[in-house]
Amino acid sequence: MKTNILSVVPVLFLISPAAFAGNYKSTVKSSLLDELRIDCREANGWQFETSVASPENNVEILTIKLTRDQAAVPPAFDIISAIPQKDTYNLWNSIVERPVLLPNWSTDKYLSQLAQGMPVYEFFNDNNENRLTLALSEPYRSVTLAAGVREKESMISARFSLFLSPEAPIDSYQVSLRIDMRDRFWSETVAEASEWVVKECGIRPLNVPQAAFEPLYSSWYQFHQHVTAKDIEEEAALAAGMGMKTLILDDGWQSDPDRIGYVYSGDWNISTVKFPDMASHVRKVQDMGIKYMVWYAVPFIGLKSENFAKFEGKYLYISERLKAAILDPRFPEVREFIIGVYEAALKKWNLDGFKLDFIDRFVLPCEDPAIADNYAGRDIRSITEAEDVLMREVASRLKAIKPDILIEFRQKYIGQAIRGYGNMFRATDCPADKNTNRVRIANLRIASGNTAVHGDMLEWNMNESPENASRTIICSIFGVVQYSLMLRDIPQSHRDVIRHWIDFSTRHMNTLLKGGFKPYHPEAGYPLIEAFSEDETIFGLYMENTVVPVSRTVDTYILNATGQENVYINLAVKAVRAVAFDAYGNSTPVKAPGKGVSSVKIPNGGYLKLLF
Repeated sequence: MKTNILSVVPVLFLISPAAFAGNYKSTVKSSLLDELRIDCREANGWQFETSVASPENNVEILTIKLTRDQAAVPPAFDIISAIPQKDTYNLWNSIVERPVLLPNWSTDKYLSQLAQGMPVYEFFNDNNENRLTLALSEPYRSVTLAAGVREKESMISARFSLFLSPEAPIDSYQVSLRIDMRDRFWSETVAEASEWVVKECGIRPLNVPQAAFEPLYSSWYQFHQHVTAKDIEEEAALAAGMGMKTLILDDGWQSDPDRIGYVYSGDWNISTVKFPDMASHVRKVQDMGIKYMVWYAVPFIGLKSENFAKFEGKYLYISERLKAAILDPRFPEVREFIIGVYEAALKKWNLDGFKLDFIDRFVLPCEDPAIADNYAGRDIRSITEAEDVLMREVASRLKAIKPDILIEFRQKYIGQAIRGYGNMFRATDCPADKNTNRVRIANLRIASGNTAVHGDMLEWNMNESPENASRTIICSIFGVVQYSLMLRDIPQSHRDVIRHWIDFSTRHMNTLLKGGFKPYHPEAGYPLIEAFSEDETIFGLYMENTVVPVSRTVDTYILNATGQENVYINLAVKAVRAVAFDAYGNSTPVKAPGKGVSSVKIPNGGYLKLLF
């Protein structure tokens, strides 16, 4: 794990002799915050040093250095900040689906660690404007944030707590807090804060091949673990005909029909009952023009697997609910086993990528079993560091075999550190919930840089109207759309809708997935999302009576997922021409709206194209 280094010259430098023993408390001078403090209840010989730098107007960086003569468990300490609650009513984080401003005494806490969320938090007003962005250069270890309103004075308070979880002994540590109070669109400061964490921690994001942005088919929702080669080949042929370019074979390929669940996981042998010739099967699908990815549960060793006895004594814990043990990545032989499984599959089956699941299970639910035997056999003492080493080595060695390897992770393991070994981040499971999917995609897009963001797999009832099926797709279209319907069973009208939107999203991929991105009003579930590139703008409209602000004189598309046909737009300049499209992509010329606010009709599940 890389030590964080501050790259700007500090303007304030403090050393407290009280840091050597007992409590450590320090008030740090800030030109932005009314309050900035460090509080350690038991320093235990650790020395604290703090410095503050101001790299630009309305941005400050507080750096805290801890040192000790001899290695020891680092002390728990808090970073406390506060500002007056002026025009500040919402708090966003990457795993929060409805930003709220809690009282600071609430028992609800925000947690970030290597495989959960990210330490970036955004306080904003009701007009999409940043009021305070906080980012901590600690995307690896567990960090807890208690934030909200200090009710007595109506102050916005934020308390970051570090080292509350068990940690291995170290002799030095450094962390920085970035404070941003610039008057900017809220998601811009979040994106910059996230990139700052990446740079501050020396994270090198995994390369993102073009294939990571292509529409995708997943086996999960329609098959779950009951999947076969025949099923996949039939569905893949239909998916290819609609324009899908990648397939994920999810859980079930390794389980015979009588061995469903995780109790036999960890051997990772193909079920020859379901897949008699895996290499031939993969080749058939790839010959259809579709890349092939396979799911693995990274840390699981089932209690009835052949490998269970082999790794006795090398588990973090055993989950009775899952009927599986969780491997301890601090053992080098454990890391080598996991990596070797993926290398062998990649070579044997000529795969194109992996969906790597459950890496959030590399945690300790109770006392560390390594302490009793003085970390015997473990070459790394920190679980978090070992997990990071494991996953970076997985990506490096798979990339050495196939440079354009695809590796998917899903929320909540989508933080800055994960970008070092994943190039596809997917919204976590929200089956048939189009609105939650939209929110999760937007949250990921804001803070994931150039990593490809995917929506959760789409499904809907086969008796649903084509227009509502279209609305479901529009809710996912600012991420890579993954489909998980039984394609052989859905009506032709649904296939036509899917084919139309795959064509649209492919033609406009650079704008939808790689261009500028402005999600409006997270506190209302993103009723309006805007994507833009040099030559076009695309709006997704999701709530009736929301006015679409069209300010650029480039080709503009307004995708209507409101469920209504009457839509309000506000044009800075009169449009020259307008064309309406229905859910199938059929076009009809309509009267071009004039400058200012107009009510226009856009087909439900369709879109309007404006030319200037």
